[in-house]
Amino acid sequence: MNFRKNLLLVGHLEGISFLILLFIAMPLKYFWNLPEAVRITGSFHGILFVLLIYMLWQAKNKGLMGFKQFIIAILLSFLPAGTFFLHKYVRSENVD
Repeated sequence: MNFRKNLLLVGHLEGISFLILLFIAMPLKYFWNLPEAVRITGSFHGILFVLLIYMLWQAKNKGLMGFKQFIIAILLSFLPAGTFFLHKYVRSENVD
């Protein structure tokens, strides 16, 4: 698997974990008094978020995205389901 595919995969996993955290774990915590759901899901999401930011930095350094695209990609990571649109901002690895 190439770096671009790995980056997009991590982006999708981070987006899914964010949605699970917001729409499943948070209601479990606040409506059914199950804080473990947020602790577990939040930890998994946090790891994926840090990994995504690191991979975006690496993509910028490898020339797979410019600085503007890098900033847009980071902003997308703060929106629910925003990372599902990363493919629009990451160039192919075989493009100069």
